[in-house]
Amino acid sequence: RRAAIFIGPEYGTVQRADLVAAAREAADAGFDIVIACAFNFDAHTAEFRKLGRVPILQARMNPDLHMAGELKAGGGNLFVVFGEPDIDLLEEDGNYRVRLKGVDTFKPATGKVENFEPDDIACWFIDTDYNEESFFVRHAYFPGAEVPYKQLKTTLKGEVDQEAWDSLKRTVSRPFARPKSGRIAVKVINHLGDEVMKVMGV
Repeated sequence: RRAAIFIGPEYGTVQRADLVAAAREAADAGFDIVIACAFNFDAHTAEFRKLGRVPILQARMNPDLHMAGELKAGGGNLFVVFGEPDIDLLEEDGNYRVRLKGVDTFKPATGKVENFEPDDIACWFIDTDYNEESFFVRHAYFPGAEVPYKQLKTTLKGEVDQEAWDSLKRTVSRPFARPKSGRIAVKVINHLGDEVMKVMGV
């Protein structure tokens, strides 16, 4: 199989139209798949997985690649192909909750798909009224981040109660009202800094 490689801008976001143009060019040239590499993808590209017979894989590039000669990958990945977050939208008494079940990540270095359970996820955020332009963090949760915040928790022990700390480790969000925009966005970030976002209609 022949793969066409699309490289996104050094600074900027890849739009859906960019992937459409790349997929058309790849199809005309007889390629079997498009691998789109970029530092940032617009939220609307997450739903664009195929154009005709040509599948499109989105590979997020590690920001460390900006460092060129001083690059130190450490424990991170230079390229990561992220699946969508596995989430459910729950309706309760006219309000809504989001349940995070995990996210799949393909690691090109090993050729394997790894499933990140909620406890493996550093943090996840919800914009409960997404306007398709900017992501505003209206809910923030840290299900797999006990150790990094242990010292902070000890320091603030007398000022923040246990129930408040427990609410940060949720995999089911607090209730929120139906958004005026009709959309919510959920962003998931793992411990290596890889992130993915999903937009849902409500």
